[in-house]
Amino acid sequence: MNDVSASYQLMPGAPDSPVILHVPHSSRAIPADVRAAIVLDDRALERELDHITDAYTARIAATAAERCATVPWRFVNQLSRLVVDPERFPDEREEMLAVGMGAVYTRTTRGEELRPADYDGQPLIDRYFHPYAAAMTDAVSQRLDAVGRAVIIDVHSYPTERLPYELHGDGPRPPICLGRDAFHTPADLLAHAEKAFAGFDGTGVNSPFEGTYVPLKYYGNDPRVSALMIEIRRDVYMSEPGGAAGPGLDALAGALCELVDMAGTARP
Repeated sequence: MNDVSASYQLMPGAPDSPVILHVPHSSRAIPADVRAAIVLDDRALERELDHITDAYTARIAATAAERCATVPWRFVNQLSRLVVDPERFPDEREEMLAVGMGAVYTRTTRGEELRPADYDGQPLIDRYFHPYAAAMTDAVSQRLDAVGRAVIIDVHSYPTERLPYELHGDGPRPPICLGRDAFHTPADLLAHAEKAFAGFDGTGVNSPFEGTYVPLKYYGNDPRVSALMIEIRRDVYMSEPGGAAGPGLDALAGALCELVDMAGTARP
């Protein structure tokens, strides 16, 4: 894969939609030259991908978008987060460095070696992380220019049972975890999500994962950019780990569509 733009895809929505569905962790794809630096054998790597991949979240987002009254934009990572994780800080600000899972992972979900301890991840950050961040920033800028606001809905999933890498995994693990940011998540957006996902036997806020993704250009300084993270507990829609999707997937797509429609028509 020599074309860096192929590592992500922006799928256009309606010109008047402020909503971007961001799907950063759904892919299992790893370029061959990146795979060569991962020390796991093929079987162990497949097991790790089963645990670390937010399986079917791109499909949930795509199905939701098809049903929406106003089609949202979708920004989807085409590579596994084992290449780079676009939602980490690329430097010492990232707390997940403590468990070897900064922007470029050196440890697995169970704390085992993924790459050598002295591995230099900077070439991957330059090759993949920075272009991805620039493209997502541009996507948000385009929504601001076109509509005057942007609403990022970050679509994730998480395992039913806590994995060792989780720094804050000792709290509740509701069917739907809503990650909010004190600056970028207005109360009405959170309320819309709670309403849209009310049929899944419980939502929670910022547990076991908290916060949401906003490009650094706008983070903490531009209230026109709203954001919310949707973390779906995997037993709601699939067999774990890495198994088949179940009937919950369709219902989740319907709930996400409802949220998109509410967020797209609400006025700031």
